[in-house]
Amino acid sequence: MSFDRRALEIDAAAESGRIVNFLRRSVYTVLRRRGGVVGISGGVDSAVVLALSVRAFGPERTCALILPEKDSDPESRVLARDLAAQYGVKPEEEEITAALEGLGCYARRDAAIRRVFPEYRPGLGYKARVTLPENLMDVGSLNVPMLAIVRPDGSEDVRRLAPEEASEIVAASNMKQRTRMTMLYFHAERRHYAVIGTANKNEYEQGFFVKHGDAGVDVKAIAHLYKTQVYQLAEYLGVPRAIRERTPSSDTYSAPTSQQEFFFRLPFETMDLLWYAQEHGVPQEEVTRATGFSAAQIRRAFEDFTQKARSTAHLRMHPLSIETGPAGATRGAASGTGTGV
Repeated sequence: MSFDRRALEIDAAAESGRIVNFLRRSVYTVLRRRGGVVGISGGVDSAVVLALSVRAFGPERTCALILPEKDSDPESRVLARDLAAQYGVKPEEEEITAALEGLGCYARRDAAIRRVFPEYRPGLGYKARVTLPENLMDVGSLNVPMLAIVRPDGSEDVRRLAPEEASEIVAASNMKQRTRMTMLYFHAERRHYAVIGTANKNEYEQGFFVKHGDAGVDVKAIAHLYKTQVYQLAEYLGVPRAIRERTPSSDTYSAPTSQQEFFFRLPFETMDLLWYAQEHGVPQEEVTRATGFSAAQIRRAFEDFTQKARSTAHLRMHPLSIETGPAGATRGAASGTGTGV
């Protein structure tokens, strides 16, 4: 069969059954845990993983945890609670704002933002977000982060971020994912459960995750699926339409930011098809016929996929260590350089 958009179609019923069996085997047999903990956010990925976990372990052995903080979209909590109710799970909620304040998450982030926009004062109604250029298919631009502030009157201003400020804002914001993972493991360990990951293939392989944060899980449930395939599972599993139709967001910054704006730079339908073509070596003329993009546009997308995977390779590495022999003698080689998370 020639290459077209059907390349990403899956048998949702069969795939659901395969993942459920994988979860049961991984949690019960390999990890010897009693059930699973899933952090739910009102997004489609965590919704699908919750539905699969309920199928695998039953609602009585599935813990759904909601982890809001002061920058979270209030709708996320509402959607997460409705989702848990649909699948017969009583959710638990842990507000992590105080913990993040204690770590200096907001203060460190805001100090970096004010070096770019001295007027920025979140206490006076200012909001901020970080984005990447969206015109990937038209201009061969680099992944240079931009900082946008939204003033209390609704007006916006956007400026390019210097490396120091970009790194500081991201490092401070990453405390959110790492704090959430701390709470997930608290609830998992007190129950003798496993933490079930909710990241998809796009996030894991392109590096849209936080090391020792949302990547620090016991089992990856959907890390082999493109985002568009996750949506196919969502429809099959009966995930609420409000979640399936919601724009995917990192829900990290105070100003609304879609995952496309913040990291991926392309709509998922476009990105997944092009990425599939790159991974499977589909001839360029077939990709052009299926997508309507020119050779130059396709090349820009492929280069972006490759650059993201290469620049985030360290996130997928195991900790490095010095190997020792049976008696503890040093072998003089580093281990743990695999790419598993």
